[in-house]
Amino acid sequence: MARVFITGSTDGLGRAAAASLLRDGHEVIVHARSSRRIPAVQHLLDQGAQHVVGDLAIEEEVRQLADSAVGIGGIDAVIHNAGILNGPALLQVNVVAPYLLTALIPGPRRLIYLSSGMHRGGDTGLDGLDWSGRTTTASYSTTKLHVTALSAAVARLVPHVASNAVDPGWVPTRMGGRSAPDSLELGHRTQEWLATSDDPAALASGGYWYHQHRQKPHPAATDPIFQDALLGQLADHTGVTLDALR
Repeated sequence: MARVFITGSTDGLGRAAAASLLRDGHEVIVHARSSRRIPAVQHLLDQGAQHVVGDLAIEEEVRQLADSAVGIGGIDAVIHNAGILNGPALLQVNVVAPYLLTALIPGPRRLIYLSSGMHRGGDTGLDGLDWSGRTTTASYSTTKLHVTALSAAVARLVPHVASNAVDPGWVPTRMGGRSAPDSLELGHRTQEWLATSDDPAALASGGYWYHQHRQKPHPAATDPIFQDALLGQLADHTGVTLDALR
């Protein structure tokens, strides 16, 4: 059985994945933005889940969150599920936070990053981005292109870790809206499979997945030049590199 840490797991796909993994006998660490969100996952805590708290829009809290997760220890997989659709904190929550958590939580052999089919409309320009989140300088699509490239970069640079990105589809969550046409159930199955399955396909790295089928992402996501430029900006902003993972 695996111990899986899931960011953004007080509702939507994150909470659904946590509940499913617990039913299957895995250990789960859920994440809440603040202590006020803990009641939303109390039923999961009652089933044995552990929890950590931290606002992904605040870099210092992300670092504290990483420390809390490391303190629990024994993490086999991380599902970087948390994300927001708009606002100045888009880069902070959707890109900087998963980058920092990747760099600061050593040990997991499986990393899963939530992307979106919308990443194909992302902007490949990296100049002028405000990584601090004080101003809005990137669209949702662009942040999902970034996190897809981050996933592929980790796969390239850290070969002993299985790193994959997942498009969960347009599902009826708070973010997706009630009229979203895709299946909520299928929306979290691929993440769980990549986090826990012994299927050789799930143990592979560098994939971009939709409902357990590999697809081709935006060409920039798999371009080492773009990846390195993105990692360079994130390292400059945070003062943290991925070197410790190698």
